[in-house]
Amino acid sequence: MKQTILVTGGTGFIGSHTTVELQQAGYKVVIVDNLSNSNIQVLDGIEKITGIRPAFEKVDLRDKDATEAVFQKYPDIEGIIHFAASKAVGESVQKPLLYYRNNIVSLVNLLELMPKYNVKGIIFSSSCTVYGQPKPENLPVTEAAPHQKATSPYGNTKEVNEQIIYDYIHSGAPIKSIVLRYFNPIGAHPTALIGELPNGVPANLIPFVTQTAMGIRKELTIFGKDYDTPDGTCIRDYIYVVDLAKAHVAAMRRVLDDEDSPAIDYFNIGTGHGNTTLEIVETFEKATGVKLNWKYGPRREGDIEKIWGDCSKANKVLGWSADTPLDQVLASA
Repeated sequence: MKQTILVTGGTGFIGSHTTVELQQAGYKVVIVDNLSNSNIQVLDGIEKITGIRPAFEKVDLRDKDATEAVFQKYPDIEGIIHFAASKAVGESVQKPLLYYRNNIVSLVNLLELMPKYNVKGIIFSSSCTVYGQPKPENLPVTEAAPHQKATSPYGNTKEVNEQIIYDYIHSGAPIKSIVLRYFNPIGAHPTALIGELPNGVPANLIPFVTQTAMGIRKELTIFGKDYDTPDGTCIRDYIYVVDLAKAHVAAMRRVLDDEDSPAIDYFNIGTGHGNTTLEIVETFEKATGVKLNWKYGPRREGDIEKIWGDCSKANKVLGWSADTPLDQVLASA
């Protein structure tokens, strides 16, 4: 059995898929989640896929005493993968303080506790939102691309958290970190036992697409059709969640087992090319044979026009790549 990993937000979309990949790679997993945007039944899906039920603690990471109790109960935790955060761009514009408290305090609590409990490394779940709207000459964006001012409080929490981790390690803290900047994770595990099941109205495109296809939502709105893109809709780099989960296993291996790896490092995690929102909707219809009821709506505040990543650093250094075809990914969703 390899090391024990704490997965925060582990019953969420990316957290649950990463827990599966970690367990299948031989790691022991302890999940912490407050279930604010996920469902406890996800544990059943993880157990069905892997044959192992991960340890689970219902804890709000803003509560430092409750968080510390987790490290006391599981003294063999060596690494953390930190997913737990509020993540809806639109909601963050409406409720900025909720986002700042939730996303920043939880990270600070974890970082403070790491040296005390000999936790060696933390993989931080960041986002391509830190690049803002890249200038055309910076597409595809590399890890060295300049950061633009965040277009939402959500995006800003990712920027601030990256800086907090950097400052803490720079101050001499005895920990290592890898910051993974995701592009747009989509799809579901091929077993369909786990997937993207947000509570309430989805803020992301694919769960809205699937819920419209199922008839839970009456219609899908594509926000904006006058962007400077081939069909007027926004461009994103959509990455299969299972490929994304595997990147975390590679990053954790590097942080815990590679003594020569830097104290802090950054990787873009995407496919390396972009698709428009309209392409996604049309490919979904082709892949599933389901016609979607959709319409155009006005642009949405906080949305970036076009972004996709240069992921060659992750391909080379982590030995990882995302290569699942888009139609397969959308059929899994």
